[in-house]
Amino acid sequence: MATVEITREHSLGKEVAKERAQQMADKLAAKLGAECTWNEDELTFQRSGVDGSILVGADSVRVAVKLGMMLTPMAGMVKGEIEKALNRYLV
Repeated sequence: MATVEITREHSLGKEVAKERAQQMADKLAAKLGAECTWNEDELTFQRSGVDGSILVGADSVRVAVKLGMMLTPMAGMVKGEIEKALNRYLV
């Protein structure tokens, strides 16, 4: 099992960052069929072989994704896609 973790600073404020995290989650849900739920400032998502969370702070966002054994070889690609999404949504 592989874990991908990325922390990115932002200057959007917590509420705007949460809105952007929701937009990322909506896209993820549509693309991968993941189920997404909020608990306070943490959005968790899950689908077969993938568990993760997006923790939104006042000036940073932390994304953590655990990949199952079958998806572990794709960890580098997953990290790249997360970085692209963070660049797109947190600007």
